[in-house]
Amino acid sequence: MDYIIFGVIAYLLGSIPFALLIGKIGYKIDVREHGSGNLGATNAFRVLGIKAGSIVVVGDILKGTAAALLPQLFDANVYPLIIGIIAVLGHTYPIFAKFKGGKAVATSGGMILGINPVLFIIMVATFLLSLYLSKYVSLSSMITGIIAFIASLFFQDVGLTIVIFILTAFVTYRHRTNIKRIKDGTEPKITWM
Repeated sequence: MDYIIFGVIAYLLGSIPFALLIGKIGYKIDVREHGSGNLGATNAFRVLGIKAGSIVVVGDILKGTAAALLPQLFDANVYPLIIGIIAVLGHTYPIFAKFKGGKAVATSGGMILGINPVLFIIMVATFLLSLYLSKYVSLSSMITGIIAFIASLFFQDVGLTIVIFILTAFVTYRHRTNIKRIKDGTEPKITWM
């Protein structure tokens, strides 16, 4: 029963479409009608700018963090990583936005923040370095997943490693069109870093 209760809460948390809310409330813009049409932080940066994009990425991260911490806050007998994954699915397939959401990167990172802050710091450092070198958000996201998987091995937490492997595979799958564009040389690069 606890899994159902916390799972529903996590899914609803994950479903909060920060990119859509910030766009409509602050800018009278539906980000789904601009850029890539995606409800993730990358498109928010592209369409709304750095300030709004930063708010969106923080919101998307904290959704995952809150979901992962919920079981601990209520001392519930549920595995927090499972609840965190449900929040990631909520972000990707949000009930509040016709089940078309982001690509799971920020919310996955937020979930890791709630479980293992040191690993989260490694992920952020990897992402920023990859982004600085490549200028591709999509490529940096996938590289971060791979490095996170390798780094998780050193924490000797089998459950964490399995979950990161699953999330990395999922994030890579969600970026399949980006991979094709990178190969074709048509994937947009950031210009602000």
